[in-house]
Amino acid sequence: MDYEKLERSARLRSRAVKITTYALLTLWAVMVLFPFYWMVLTSVKSYGAYNSEWIPRLYTLSPTLQNYREAFTAVPLTGYFVNTILFTLATTGIMLVVTVLAAFAFARLNFQGKDLVFTLFLSLMMIPNELVVITNFVTITNAGLRNTFAGLILPSVTSVFYIYLLKENFAQIPDELYYAAKVDGTSDLKYLLRVMIPICRPTIVTVTILKVIECWNSYVWPRLITDDQAYFLVSNGIQEIRENGFGRDNIPAMMAAVVVISLPLIVLFLVFRKKIMAGVAQGGTKG
Repeated sequence: MDYEKLERSARLRSRAVKITTYALLTLWAVMVLFPFYWMVLTSVKSYGAYNSEWIPRLYTLSPTLQNYREAFTAVPLTGYFVNTILFTLATTGIMLVVTVLAAFAFARLNFQGKDLVFTLFLSLMMIPNELVVITNFVTITNAGLRNTFAGLILPSVTSVFYIYLLKENFAQIPDELYYAAKVDGTSDLKYLLRVMIPICRPTIVTVTILKVIECWNSYVWPRLITDDQAYFLVSNGIQEIRENGFGRDNIPAMMAAVVVISLPLIVLFLVFRKKIMAGVAQGGTKG
């Protein structure tokens, strides 16, 4: 009888813990998702309906897509999208080449002072990005690359953190594979392409997705280095939309533009979320 009571008590405690956990997770999910819901809700309200609400409503009975039409007609939002796609693809592609080669060199090649160089390299992570913005701005300006895609792309083609992440991932591959490949006459580049990259594909996919998100959300540098609307990205195009498109008071139209700009990243994360988690887990696992 005592055993049955203990078992029943254990089941009740387990159920209570599970209910409490799910309740807290549900509350947290609501808190995280509510801003997105409010953004979408505001974007489908008409300008008049939005301004007539003395107390904001959590629903609308007369949704409209007029704000989305204005998002593509009041400003060249399509052009901003094209610029952002070109910037993202070029920056991510060059960054992958640079970081993969650098990570391979630190993980597999033996050269004098490698550990010291890598330590100094990692120390760059301690320097805030804001401290190098002015230096990059002066360099790009003196090179005559303001208001060009090259000026937008060059400061973003490498990342100390991504090199470190890939280096640690490459270092997990047994040395015996490398020595066996060298015995067979395989070059370092062929070994990297045929062995290391396929094994570490989840981490490389994760780095790629994170870089795409970083490029898509880039704001400070594009805003600083470009003042020509022909080179605006969607991130700094929001300010142009606010100033010269809908005006500061047309909040529903602004929210429609933000929804359109945010949607590609949301879809990207939902599609590749499992690969992102797998890549981060693999990059942070030893042995």
